[in-house]
Amino acid sequence: MVDFSSPVNGMEKLNDFNYNNWSTRMRYYLLGQDLWDIVGDNNTTPPTNDIALYVLAVTVDDELLQHIKSAKTPKEAWDNLATLFARTNDAKLQCLENELLSISQQSMTVSQYFSKVKSICEEISKLDHQNAISEIRMRRIIIHGLRPEYNGIVTATRGWANEPTLTELENILANQEALDKQIPKVSIKEDESALFSNKRGFKGQNRNRAGARDGKPMERSWRLVEATRKEGLSARGSSSRS
Repeated sequence: MVDFSSPVNGMEKLNDFNYNNWSTRMRYYLLGQDLWDIVGDNNTTPPTNDIALYVLAVTVDDELLQHIKSAKTPKEAWDNLATLFARTNDAKLQCLENELLSISQQSMTVSQYFSKVKSICEEISKLDHQNAISEIRMRRIIIHGLRPEYNGIVTATRGWANEPTLTELENILANQEALDKQIPKVSIKEDESALFSNKRGFKGQNRNRAGARDGKPMERSWRLVEATRKEGLSARGSSSRS
């Protein structure tokens, strides 16, 4: 008699979050044991009928066992689980899609924001294989929710011969984010002391500060974008040659 205990015990049990992976592994396992015809049909040939029911029963968590314990055939047990998770997945899918439609960066860092969007898109793709979210759509979603200070950089990259990949775009924006944090801020005390300067000196300080705030940081930003673009082109060229 074939020993089913070892491979079955090593299989991850069905829970509220892994139905797609579980059903795929279980189907292949049952095919390998010549039991799938029994699960996929109303065949009740003993003793294989009981073996298939046993395999299903020991590979689901205890709280899900109630949904198949009254099943008379393996097919009935399988269909009960499929129906249960179809309803669960539909509800979860709707929640994820609603979250994706309204997502924006807000107070998240660039890396946190990209990771959040990617995670939601991956979950949606797992639940709905036929409508998996492509990288192009993911990119549009991310750009739509970015904070306004990144609009200029995104616009600049659209003029490239080859637009950056999602990973390259994340690196560009993360570098800009780090650069912004390094820009020295004019302290309140400096602003207050400027009020007591003479008119000519005040204007001179104003011009210097304008250059420090608006000129050099912006120049560094565009240099960063251009440098990243060249690095991306170089990397792609090396990849194509290899």
